[in-house]
Amino acid sequence: MEVNQSPLGRNERRVDADVKVTGQAVFTGDMYVSGMLHTAFKRSPHAFAKIVRIDTSEASKLPGVKRIVTGEEFPTNLGLYMGDKPVMARGVVRHYGEHVAAVIADTKKQAEAAVNLIKVEYEIKKPILSVSDALQADAELIHPDIMSYATIPAIIPQEGTNVPNLTKIRKGDIDKAFGEAAHTVKSSVSIPIGDHVAMERRAATCRITADGDVHITSSTQAPFVVKSLLGIFFNIPPGKIIVDTPFVGGGFGGKAGLQLEGLAYALSKSVGGRPVMVENSREDDMVTSPGHMGLEATVELAADSQGKLLGLRGEYNYNSGAYADYAVNISRAGAIAGTGPYRVDNVHIDSRCVYTNLPFSTAFRGFGHIEMIFAVERAMSELANKIGLDPYEIRHKNAIQPGDTTPVQSLLGRSTGNLRGCLDLVKNELGDITEVEQVDGKIRAKSIVSFWKAPAMPTNTDAGAILTFNIDGSCNINTGIIEIGQGTKTGLVQLVAETLRVETDMVHVEIGVRTRTSPTDWATAASRALMMAGSAAVEAAQDALDQMYDTAEAVLKVPKRLLDHGGGRIFEKDHPDIGLSFAEIALGYVYPDGNTIKGQIIGRGRYVAHKLTGIDPDTGQGHPDLEWTIGSHGIQVLVDPNTGIFEIERAICAMDVGKVVNPDLARGQVIGSMSMGIGYTIYEGFKFNSRGQITNENLRDHKIMRYGQQPKYDVFFLETPQLDGPYGLRGLGEPGITGMPAAISNALSRALGRPIRHIPFTPEKLAMEDHHE
Repeated sequence: MEVNQSPLGRNERRVDADVKVTGQAVFTGDMYVSGMLHTAFKRSPHAFAKIVRIDTSEASKLPGVKRIVTGEEFPTNLGLYMGDKPVMARGVVRHYGEHVAAVIADTKKQAEAAVNLIKVEYEIKKPILSVSDALQADAELIHPDIMSYATIPAIIPQEGTNVPNLTKIRKGDIDKAFGEAAHTVKSSVSIPIGDHVAMERRAATCRITADGDVHITSSTQAPFVVKSLLGIFFNIPPGKIIVDTPFVGGGFGGKAGLQLEGLAYALSKSVGGRPVMVENSREDDMVTSPGHMGLEATVELAADSQGKLLGLRGEYNYNSGAYADYAVNISRAGAIAGTGPYRVDNVHIDSRCVYTNLPFSTAFRGFGHIEMIFAVERAMSELANKIGLDPYEIRHKNAIQPGDTTPVQSLLGRSTGNLRGCLDLVKNELGDITEVEQVDGKIRAKSIVSFWKAPAMPTNTDAGAILTFNIDGSCNINTGIIEIGQGTKTGLVQLVAETLRVETDMVHVEIGVRTRTSPTDWATAASRALMMAGSAAVEAAQDALDQMYDTAEAVLKVPKRLLDHGGGRIFEKDHPDIGLSFAEIALGYVYPDGNTIKGQIIGRGRYVAHKLTGIDPDTGQGHPDLEWTIGSHGIQVLVDPNTGIFEIERAICAMDVGKVVNPDLARGQVIGSMSMGIGYTIYEGFKFNSRGQITNENLRDHKIMRYGQQPKYDVFFLETPQLDGPYGLRGLGEPGITGMPAAISNALSRALGRPIRHIPFTPEKLAMEDHHE
């Protein structure tokens, strides 16, 4: 490649495209080891009950059954941030579908047949099915021993309550702000819990070899988290745990914690280390594994006579379901970003993670920002209506800028994206946001919202990369990042090719991850994969170049400052025809007489998030945010007010991504995120009966977006460089979903002339004269 030909900003073919479209990609569920045993689980039909007795006598007599185990055999509690979840239910079940017993058998059918013969006697309790009920002073405690659970310091459980974490944000003087305000509004919203519906269902295998090595294969987004937590909770030396992650068929946050892997290990150990497969059916995936959180929230805004925001009060109550998992950090993330991307000098936020007897929750694309943005943006539109301001104008006026501070009083620098530029792009596409048009008995209306997203991750989050060379001078890049469909591995190839100044076909990337040989990487989550692993990969490529320059200097007898590289060569700047190819240098330069110098080139790179801190437990003050991705959404809807049936005609996103590496992949990521947000808002969400049982635990009843239901998408990118990102890029995988519920809500509210605040927005709800707002 010539020096001036850059692979960045160019549409490159996905490195995993061919094996996926030809069906050659191997996923965890495809794995088979000789002698592998299969599993099935007895699930609780109750949402809250004491386990009185489990009778496995008849089930254990069936042919092929090797073991039947219950939670009592495993006294360990598991958890990502709080150790509150048993391997299987122990003494009490806390949600419908919770595992009560496991059958290990030669075949899946044998295991399932045995499960049907297991008898369980329960003492049924009244389930707590909503956040508001869980927060009542006399509510039964779902976890009476909440204060005894192991937690990380950032998590603050509230004794004697159903609140495993409370995050407080206090900034400025909130009472003074509301006392001096010319205008105030108060708005409440709600979102149900639901499922990720990743294409690949969760699966994990485990075998324990004679030397004590624990081999896990898992469809996880976080193999190093799995390795770490297995070691902690089961007292296994970390070096004895090997986690392999092959191709993963989507995750959306749902595979980012410790889930089936702990169960697989416990079951394998119970049969002497034999290989065991734990694989969810679609119904298992929806009921027994974690979904996305729900929310009940109230936001109050105070503004002066011109619409400048003076203060925000936020009450964000996130529905964790029965266990904490990622939920305790999601509620924290929602608080940290809890004003939306606006300058607000006076802030009072209480963000709670709340236990209920619903299926438990984990990370979901957007990580608490979708819910919080919905609450804030609904209130912003109601404030604009009250003052008489254009929805665009009030957002443009209050847009956060470099030099402003976040809710946690972290100062924003030059890397902060251009929100006003994003708002301008959306406004230019939609025209007059306030326009409402009558079309053959239907109503057309528009909306505009702002969004932002920061990664919520440990302050010591890091990523590593190793770069080696082949005999032809091509290279191999190895990182701990998981390819879950987002295209990160292709992006890594482009970043390395840019640094080495070679064509992308000279860069090979390892798709799978093995924790024993891949560099450590926290997790493929939080929209930080390409930024952090990309930084490490660029550093590894630069490290390799430095070594090759050393070799070239020794061979060519020319100082390094007079050398350059490009097209797979190191050459003299003044005499480009004089040089050495990467192939001649990469494995050590061999002189004509056979003498070899320097040896093989191995590039090493690492990236750690710098200057991040936790937050103060009383005020929330700190610097927990690595970077912010900022943008705006616009929506145009056409609604039949009589039936409530509506169509989203246009969905627009303008986002400041720092640097576009691969335009097609970037656009695909954002459109996929927007589409997911539409489905989340209109169709999805679990339905429960009064006993806490899910009544739509399949894709026939739990609707998701279909191809023909997609609107026209328009995506625009701004490029304000992220100063500490590789070539200026920042994360873009999640932000495209964060403003979609708010944008749809605001467009429908304008069309129907009343606030639409409670997801999902079904035609039945919209058509109700006395809507339950």
